[in-house]
This record gives sequence, structure tokens and C-alpha cells, in this order.
Amino acid sequence: MKERKLREKDLTRYLRYLREEERSPATIRKYECALRRFFAQNTAGIIKETVICYKESLLKHRTASGVNGELAAINGFFAFMQWYDFRVRPVRVQRRTYCDPQKELSREEYLRLVTTAQKQGNERLALLMETICSTGIRVSEVKHLTVHSLHRGQMEVHNKGKSRMVFLPGALCAKLRRYCQKKGIRQGSVFVTRSGCPLDRSNIWAMMKALCRAAGVAAQKVFPHNLRHLFARCFYAVQKDIEHLATILGHSSINTTRIYTCTSGAEHRRQIEQLHLLL
Repeated sequence: MKERKLREKDLTRYLRYLREEERSPATIRKYECALRRFFAQNTAGIIKETVICYKESLLKHRTASGVNGELAAINGFFAFMQWYDFRVRPVRVQRRTYCDPQKELSREEYLRLVTTAQKQGNERLALLMETICSTGIRVSEVKHLTVHSLHRGQMEVHNKGKSRMVFLPGALCAKLRRYCQKKGIRQGSVFVTRSGCPLDRSNIWAMMKALCRAAGVAAQKVFPHNLRHLFARCFYAVQKDIEHLATILGHSSINTTRIYTCTSGAEHRRQIEQLHLLL
């Protein structure tokens, strides 16, 4: 098999292609980081064995899902370059029936986070967490929540090349309208920085992490996406309708939604105990 050279100009072309395909900025950043790591370790050129060895090295210090994320970027680049013979298979991962309790945010912990933010006088953060958790929106979709959408009771979200309508609970709209009136926010995004720009992922992440110790919640459980997972589990526990939940969350595959509805190992253990199959 012919040796291939990894060139910066080809990486630039590939990143431009991803933007033209309207891949999300977060995905493009993730792919670029993965490819730059791969490029840095293979400056002399690659053959198929090089890629296999790189995959094996990743498996020594990354989870299977982390390795597959790196390989998705690398295989995508190879497909773009038409180096099809260089692509390697992702790691096969058996779907887990329960989630890691050390990473699962409970309803009680969520309520402590919101209450702590309120006690600290951070009304914006408290309302932001309530918004994500009561609607299931992605952190990247927060910017689509506008003053106009509060009066309509719904917001139109554009993400990953798709558009969907998200319904807003009446009580949430009332809270947010009072907040906007107090802060003098008359149009545009509801959650903004002091300079008036919509809050981004890094802003929200940092504010939530700052709450951990005061709220008594483990730091590894506190990040915006966990609020989305909590919404999914609570919705499914009541409705038991995974197809409807997939539509609400904006998932293309129900298999993705199933990951969101996994309960903790403790809940799984209780379900097993309730079978009463021992004499």
C-alpha cells in the first residue's frame, strides 16, 4: 500500500468542507483537535499499519467511546482524501443498560444546584438551569431562546442541519418574562453576558462548575448536558414514549435516545431484586 503524507493544506481543505456541509462548530473543533493530534505523531508519512498502531495506542488511555470519536475524525478525513484503504474499524461497544451513578445527576442534586444559585443571588444561572432541564434543549441551543419566543410559548431551534420546535412550559415563560423585564431585556436572546452577547457553552460550564462545592454536588456530575439527560429520564419515566422523546430532543436515531433514558446501576439493581426469582 502506498505511503501517504499528511499535509496541513489538506487538513485546511477538509475543515472547509465540514463547514460547507454545515457541520456544527463544536463538531468541527472536535475533529480538528483529533486530526492535529494524529498529524503531530505522524509527520513522516503513514501506511495502514500506522493507523492501526495509533488506534491501539489510543485504547491504552482512552475509553472505547473516546477512541471512536478520534477515529470518526480520522476516517472522515481519509474518506475526503479518497484514501479508503486507510480507514480502520471503530471499537465495538455493547450498549449499557444503566449509567454510571458517579456521573448521573439526580433530581435532588439538580434542585440543590438551582437553590444554591438562587441563594447566591445568581438568578440568571438558576433560571438557565431550570430552562435546560425543563425543556431538554442542548446548551448550544440556549441562544435560540428569545424574548419573542417567551410570548409565543415555543422556540424554533436550528441545530445540526435540522430545525425543530420546542414547547416552553407556561410557568417557565412567566419566570423568564419577569426576569427580562427586571433586566431590561426587550429583544433577542434571554440569556446574555454583560456585553449583551448570548451566553456560550464555556460561560455556562464555568458558572455551573462554580456551584459544585456550595451545593454539595460532585463536580463530575455538574455540566449542562447532564441537565438534558435528567429531562430525558424524567420524561420517559412518566410517558414511556421513546419515539416522542427522540423528537423532542432532536435525535435522528432512537438508539441515541436510549442512552439518555438509562437509569443508574442502583435502579437497575432494584429492578432485578423485584423479580423475586430466588427461593
